[in-house]
Amino acid sequence: MIKVLIVDDDFMVAKVHAGFIQRTPGFSVVGAAHTGAQAVAETERLQPDLVLLDIHLPDINGLDLMQRLRAVAPELDVLVISAAREVETVRKALRGGIVHYLIKPFSQTDLQERLEHYRSAYQGLDAAKDVAEQSDVNRVFGLDRSERPLPKGCSIETLRLVEAALNAAPGDVSAAEVAEALGTSRVSARRYLEYLHDEGTLDVRLKYGVGRPERRYVLKV
Repeated sequence: MIKVLIVDDDFMVAKVHAGFIQRTPGFSVVGAAHTGAQAVAETERLQPDLVLLDIHLPDINGLDLMQRLRAVAPELDVLVISAAREVETVRKALRGGIVHYLIKPFSQTDLQERLEHYRSAYQGLDAAKDVAEQSDVNRVFGLDRSERPLPKGCSIETLRLVEAALNAAPGDVSAAEVAEALGTSRVSARRYLEYLHDEGTLDVRLKYGVGRPERRYVLKV
């Protein structure tokens, strides 16, 4: 489970964002902070994996805060969420090593897309292997998703949710189990799972019982 700390000066906005995150498989909100000082204290105490960081805080600019947060949590990743649209602000954030920059206001889908990219790319790169392949690096920089062909009627957003469900599962899963988790049809879930299998992302295991063997899917190690 990826632990997330929300840093936003607006209590209600932070609560809304927390709801978005809690509805994203594989992510858990561990706390919220509303000032830079609180953010440093909570980051040191909670050691989150990811901070959703607003730039406009009452006591410090969020971009200046990033280094202080990483001083108490060196492995911390930062996703900026801000109404700031100035090009120089975006450039400074990029130079600071953020994983994404999301401009307010945004929808639940907007945030979930960024979170799923973070989970599949950054977290996958950390855990997958000692040596990165070019395809691993491409995932981090988003180069494989834009040109990745999908079956007719499929969307990249749903594909990412399927991948998140697979990552959150303790073991292999069936198409019916994925469909129930995502609130979609079994046929639709199986289409995405078979696509990932054809791409070499998943292994298929057959569970034998009465009637036709059940196809169960698991991420390749």
